[in-house]
Amino acid sequence: MWIALSITLAALLAYGYARYRREMAAVREQIKSLEQERDALADRHQNAEARAEALFNGMLDGVVLVDADGIIRLANQTIYNLFKPQGDLRGRTLLAAFQRHELTEIVEKAARSRQEIELDFGLVDAERRAIQVVANVVRNNENETLGTLLVFNDLTRLKQLEKTRQEFVANVSHELRTPLSLIQGYVETLLDGAKDDPANTTRFLQTIAKHADRLTFLIEDLLTISALESGRVSMNFQRTTLRSVGEKVLEDLTAKAADKQVQLKNEITEGVQVRGDGDRLQQVFFNLVENAIKYGRTAGQVVIGCRPGKTGMVEAWVRDDGPGIPKEASERIFERFFRVDKARSRETGGTGLGLAIVKHIVQTHGGEVWVESEVGHGTTFFFSVPLPDQAEARPAAEIKPAA
Repeated sequence: MWIALSITLAALLAYGYARYRREMAAVREQIKSLEQERDALADRHQNAEARAEALFNGMLDGVVLVDADGIIRLANQTIYNLFKPQGDLRGRTLLAAFQRHELTEIVEKAARSRQEIELDFGLVDAERRAIQVVANVVRNNENETLGTLLVFNDLTRLKQLEKTRQEFVANVSHELRTPLSLIQGYVETLLDGAKDDPANTTRFLQTIAKHADRLTFLIEDLLTISALESGRVSMNFQRTTLRSVGEKVLEDLTAKAADKQVQLKNEITEGVQVRGDGDRLQQVFFNLVENAIKYGRTAGQVVIGCRPGKTGMVEAWVRDDGPGIPKEASERIFERFFRVDKARSRETGGTGLGLAIVKHIVQTHGGEVWVESEVGHGTTFFFSVPLPDQAEARPAAEIKPAA
């Protein structure tokens, strides 16, 4: 009997132990599954935080979050790039972080008014940047103020474009008004009786025709530069012989050069070919040579030539022996309507757009344009154009350098 009970008890214990092991194995599997889920959730949370931080720091606008006590809690990377502060901004007040009392004031104003507040201010740095900041109060579901969100926008480029637009409109208005006023004045004079004097009639009509041509040239140049800037000009790029382009320009300007006793000389190396639009390159040479004649010295010399440039490029040049250009003016010479000597430019005519057109045509060819000048020692304008094919192009060593 005791033997049977022992056997039965042993069997029960074995069964219970086996069941216990199975249950413990199941529990371990559940724990392992829970741990895997926990790790996956932690990874997803970490990845979400990383994405949120990357998005926050990748914003083009600067963002700063201050709490109800005016302490900075968050600031993205754009803020650090914009203001270049020393150390971490978090935990500091706006005044301590940025040294600008206006920021503290707009936060206080936004809290009082509960409205969006805007403020424009400038940064005194090398770029003289214009900044706009927008302040918005952050509230919870109970409408309690949690802090203020400040968004900073760099408006420098927009301000520059607006200034350029205003200057452009002012310059165009002036350039149009001057010849129109002269034409109107002479027409009124003729109508008031001057038409009865043949000598005056001829002289007045010649003046009217001159200023009508000036208006025509201005409008044509405005249309040209507008088309170039907007990319609406289609270039006919093909293999072009540079010397023949220059020769055609010198022929067209022979009479104008003769009026000032200016000698024109073509030193462009024979056979040099470039990849470009022949008509547009002719326009580049024409504008540069015409300026050299116009602003160079009487009985002087204007020379065109070329020299080896960077890999795959040729540098063409136009040189005069005139009065030269001051260094400060050289930096702005390719701006629309910029004039080195305004009084002289008005006297000699011109639209003030010639060099701006040159710049855009050359850049459309993938080249660069620049000027080298010394007051009293003449001026040389350079522009680069690509060779048609490096394998077929004339070796750069055979191109004569600038004298």
